[in-house]
Amino acid sequence: NSAELIADLTLMRDSLFAHRGELIATGLLERTIRSIAAFGLTHATLDIREHSDAHHNLLKQVMPAGYLELSHSDKFPLLIKELASSAPIKTSGLDAAGQKTFDTFKAIDDLIERFGSEVIETYIVSMTKGADDLIASAVIGKAAGLVDIDKKVAKIGFAPLLETVAELRAAGEILEKLLSDPTYRALVKLRGDVQEVMLGYSDSNKDAGIATSQWEIHRAQRILRDVAMKYGVTLRLFHGRGGSVGRGGGPTYDALVALPWGSVDGQIKMTEQGEVISDKYALPALARENVELTLAASLEATILNRGPRQSAEDLAKWNECMNLISDSSFARYRTLIDHPDLPAYFYASTPVEQLGNLFLGSRPSRRPDAAGGLDSLRAIPWVFGWTQSRQIVPGWYGVGSGLKAAREAGKTDVLQKMLKEWHFFSTFISNVEMTLAKTDLETAKRYVETLVPAELQHFLGTIKEEFDLTVSEILTLTGKTSLLGDQVVLARTLQVRDTYLAPLQLLQVNLLHRVRTEGENADPALIRALLLTINGVAAGLRNTG
Repeated sequence: NSAELIADLTLMRDSLFAHRGELIATGLLERTIRSIAAFGLTHATLDIREHSDAHHNLLKQVMPAGYLELSHSDKFPLLIKELASSAPIKTSGLDAAGQKTFDTFKAIDDLIERFGSEVIETYIVSMTKGADDLIASAVIGKAAGLVDIDKKVAKIGFAPLLETVAELRAAGEILEKLLSDPTYRALVKLRGDVQEVMLGYSDSNKDAGIATSQWEIHRAQRILRDVAMKYGVTLRLFHGRGGSVGRGGGPTYDALVALPWGSVDGQIKMTEQGEVISDKYALPALARENVELTLAASLEATILNRGPRQSAEDLAKWNECMNLISDSSFARYRTLIDHPDLPAYFYASTPVEQLGNLFLGSRPSRRPDAAGGLDSLRAIPWVFGWTQSRQIVPGWYGVGSGLKAAREAGKTDVLQKMLKEWHFFSTFISNVEMTLAKTDLETAKRYVETLVPAELQHFLGTIKEEFDLTVSEILTLTGKTSLLGDQVVLARTLQVRDTYLAPLQLLQVNLLHRVRTEGENADPALIRALLLTINGVAAGLRNTG
């Protein structure tokens, strides 16, 4: 395994030092040792991720009748008892879906046996709504030979993925229930007293808008940190960030430094989208700079951010102000999203239906088990569609209403202090300002006038109204005369890109209209041209989905 190889190479290095072979020892050999220490023989450590429903679907076939109908709180003791027992569940006679889930766990065990423990470390349970969702996966892991509390075996760790606002608000309760249970606490101890929790930025944004999403994720991290400290556990937060601001994107350094104190304790995990990997790491010089920025921010957040940076009095005022901003923003956002005609407007004014034809994306754009409308649409195409048409609703909508509510409540001085002294708030405002600068409602108007039925075009007026309010409130708060007024290089970069994007977007509108008009008889060359414009706009705006 990797450790044995490093031991052999270290022996060679020590021998070379002892016999005046320093040039080889500190050159090629040392670089080889560093590479193997970083990548191992497996090159990358994998995470496995599965929906919580898949585990319950398997368990309903082997647990007592009526298992699925039980509440989260009733399932928990039943599953904990199963996890603690010496006999694993019987897994014979499963249906196809159940067998597929179980086979995944067996494959994990096989890979760890063949390649060592570093090949797979974490099993992530998406759509975790209660502590029982995580224990369900551990029970199946036990049946597959991955976990055995009695024999002190825990080959992998289990991490909840908290995605929607409701789940983020229940984060502390879920972790408290898990760590307060002696059986699960024993499993965490076997994993080095490290508990990983993944936070989803995309679904919370689609569900509640940018302000509420960012605030609830921030609050969840504080609560998770406190619960982990209470039980003497190291918390490893896994940030499911996307490239766009609507999905948690933005400058990595600022994002890490803005995290709550104590939430980065020498380790952090983040997702990087394919398009972002290309932008950040395709060239060695860029890759080095981005890794250095991430490392610097992680060190700063770990070493210099070990306690509150604000007084309890200030923090209480800021929390109250952010709650007011979040509530008003959420109400404004849901007024738009809950309108019964919005799905029709969204699909008409954006090229989102073409996303399935593009050779990108790790999953289908729709969830197969959800109802129609926006509920079935995944968060990535939701952001992608709005961005292609330059409306970029997920990156700023509702923020103006939130800031206005706080200002009218007499919080102007508090807002100014938050902007000056609170990393979280200043980073949030900076990211919103950047998405406002990328929004172009004149371009969006061409999409709407050409592609959207007349009776639905009023939505653009609603979006423009909130856009104008948000720009006004941001400029009032920051004291600037124009968006990005203090970031000349970025403003100029976006301006130059717009010159190239304008003809591409005009082409896209025209091609989208023709493809829709011709329907199934559309010329393949037309469709290919349309897809190329989508790729072009995505490249020009960089963080599109």
